[in-house]
Amino acid sequence: MAVFLWTDALVWLLVLAVIGYAAYCLRRPHLAAPWARVFRSRAAMMSSVVLGAFLLVGLLDSLHFRPELARTNGKDAVAYSSSVLSVLDVLASQMRERNEKTYSAPFATRSFAREMVETPDGRQVREYPRLRHGGAHLKDEAGRASDIAGRASLALAAAAFAWLLTGYALRGLVRRLPDIPWRSAWFTLGAVLALVVPALVLSDSYHVLGTDKVGQDVLYLSLKSIRTSLVIGTLATLVMLPLGLLLGIMAGYFKGWVDDLIQYLYTTLNSIPGVLLIAASVLMMQVYIDSHPELFPTAAQRADLRLLFLCVILGLTSWTGLARLLRGETLKLGELEFIQAAHAFGVADSRIILRHITPNVMHIVIIALVMDFSGLVLAEAVLSYVGVGGDPRRPVSAP
Repeated sequence: MAVFLWTDALVWLLVLAVIGYAAYCLRRPHLAAPWARVFRSRAAMMSSVVLGAFLLVGLLDSLHFRPELARTNGKDAVAYSSSVLSVLDVLASQMRERNEKTYSAPFATRSFAREMVETPDGRQVREYPRLRHGGAHLKDEAGRASDIAGRASLALAAAAFAWLLTGYALRGLVRRLPDIPWRSAWFTLGAVLALVVPALVLSDSYHVLGTDKVGQDVLYLSLKSIRTSLVIGTLATLVMLPLGLLLGIMAGYFKGWVDDLIQYLYTTLNSIPGVLLIAASVLMMQVYIDSHPELFPTAAQRADLRLLFLCVILGLTSWTGLARLLRGETLKLGELEFIQAAHAFGVADSRIILRHITPNVMHIVIIALVMDFSGLVLAEAVLSYVGVGGDPRRPVSAP
């Protein structure tokens, strides 16, 4: 049964918006030309391949459903599990289901902590026990290195085949669009495949990045964190953008009491410690969730609402820096000749802001948003560490 989470809907809505904007730009040469210049850059094409890999993982983790439970006989009504899974969970089921007791090192065959183990002769000794899943297929642990090397070699051969096949498939695009550096994108794809394919193949028998305190596979948790990072960075940025853009330009353009009011607003907001403000807001939302359990039947829906609310709070508390930058730039633009000429000709303030001010501050907006994206993801990590970030109650599969 399909499950629609709020953040899933927003993520796919953003994907549709990007596709619509791309189609809009393709039909207008004056908008397509700047993007064509961007994709003629080797760095842009290489970055697009890496970003595309992260987006693919995030989108696979944004399709959720509740699996159907097994029926004892054909006459029973269809029942669904209370746990919510994503397509990524299904594809990574080997990593998700193979849990250990506690920490283990990457590619380890034994646990990181000593335990009392009973030997075949009945004695109790304290040693590092064998992992239940990591390297469990090995009869002799001394052959671990050769086993890893053999599996990695086969995986690299498969990655090389896929890489060459992709290059063959791209020949038509290379002929049609010779100005785009497809070679750079192709080599970047080869590097991504050389890292991803061996890791996925080895994860079937080993914990590639080890396990955490409760025995979960760290590689699986890293893949799951990609969607959280994308959601936090993107949605919080979209909440922050209209506030910072509107209030910053208004403060620099109208000056006077409007400027004083907006400055007072963001100065007051900056005087409140951000962590305390965010923590208080998230805890208020948590109280509402706990008080209305009937509205959130699954743990995934509760965690999703908490994540969405955290995006909103981060956006509402992070717009002040952008507003200050835009206020200063708008004050400078307001003294230039073309703005003064527009005032002399009686052009409306709204038209001056939309047609003259806003396009000339977009370079600052783009740079600030790119810089803030990583800052918002880091802020969520810090908040999760202190217990007020994303929902810390991660479902752990039964061993």
